[in-house]
Amino acid sequence: MRSFLLIFALAFFTSSIFAQDVPEQLFSSLPDDVTPALSERGKYAVGVKTIAIINDKHVNALKPAENTRPLTVEVWYPSNTTSSETTQYDNQTRSGVKFSIEANAIRDAALLNNSGTKFPVVVLSHGYTGYRTIMFHIGEHLASHGYIAIGIDHTDSTNTDIDFANDAGAGFLSTLMNRAKDQQFVLDWVTSESEFAVALDPDNAGLVGYSMGGYGAVNTIGGCYAFTSQHVNAISGSNDAISNDAIAGALNNCAAGRKEGEDPRWKAAVVMAPWGGQLKIFSSQSLAKIKVPTLYMSGDFDDIVGYEGVRWLFNEHKPSRALLLTYHHARHNIGPHPAPKAAYKNELDIGHYREPSWDSETLAIINQHFTLAMMDCNVKNISTACEYLAVRGSSNQIPVDGIRPEPWKGFDDRYSTGMTMEANTP
Repeated sequence: MRSFLLIFALAFFTSSIFAQDVPEQLFSSLPDDVTPALSERGKYAVGVKTIAIINDKHVNALKPAENTRPLTVEVWYPSNTTSSETTQYDNQTRSGVKFSIEANAIRDAALLNNSGTKFPVVVLSHGYTGYRTIMFHIGEHLASHGYIAIGIDHTDSTNTDIDFANDAGAGFLSTLMNRAKDQQFVLDWVTSESEFAVALDPDNAGLVGYSMGGYGAVNTIGGCYAFTSQHVNAISGSNDAISNDAIAGALNNCAAGRKEGEDPRWKAAVVMAPWGGQLKIFSSQSLAKIKVPTLYMSGDFDDIVGYEGVRWLFNEHKPSRALLLTYHHARHNIGPHPAPKAAYKNELDIGHYREPSWDSETLAIINQHFTLAMMDCNVKNISTACEYLAVRGSSNQIPVDGIRPEPWKGFDDRYSTGMTMEANTP
């Protein structure tokens, strides 16, 4: 009997070890009639590669000797492979707990480059802190629909780089200075130096930024920073006016520091919960000149960047087709993938993902839908995709005179609640 118990205990212990090594699946298999139309997977198999790159023309205005900047990127792309063996994404929470996520992509699969189709690029930029696969569900989704999507590990701004519990602000100045520059560099790199250049459309690209990634994205597409000494004081707490003036001057640039202005290859942007509007650190004049169609997304209970700050950016973004999708009763965590179980142990970690009132998987699926609509409409110029962006007002289908309105286009009846869409057009 004792031998049996010992064998049983060893078997249980061994199975527990292996169970911990199995990558976690964060998404459910939901029926199509409860999910938005454009959240359905596309026709292409998806490959993924992790690549280390170096910006050897990096400009650090505060530290001129630092003229190189390393970045790690995750690239999702259409593939012609037929393998069913998918990969995983390894990362860690803000407190350093490691975890693995099950991917829906094939590691190092062959790039599809003989189809006669050229694939546009979409750059994905995480918040502070984050990691390159925090929006993997969007990267995989876009690749399955014929895009080359690139998630960036922004150096000095990842969960690995920052000890958030003990020194949360350690990488914030680097984030302020480099977010837009990283986004622009990655587009330049992939279209000129990477192995993907042979299969991509070099003239049309999109940008997705969440939180500090959104802060960078607004600048990258043409919004000019307008930092003052007072802004630096509010952010850092420093009362050194001379130093604050120097930092503000080093931060202020337009279009990721491009002397020639914004890059015309950017054709669409999705900006989720962008930082900066609450302090008005962008020039209103520059926001009013942005030509890139932009979808802002925000929770109206956002207590990190402030809903009114996002609305200010949207309201100032006048001449192009600016949209604002509001998730009612959502706070700031509208962009990441759902929380891995490793994050369940404390608020520091799960507070990086979890929304109090919204299901994170629902947010992620809706984000897939609207991100693909933005890219297909404005990057690929697919007119039918624009119809999914033409929804306005409330999504709640509240009955009028006893008659329930039709759901938003692309959503099934009863499954489009909790949102409003507004347009800011001239």
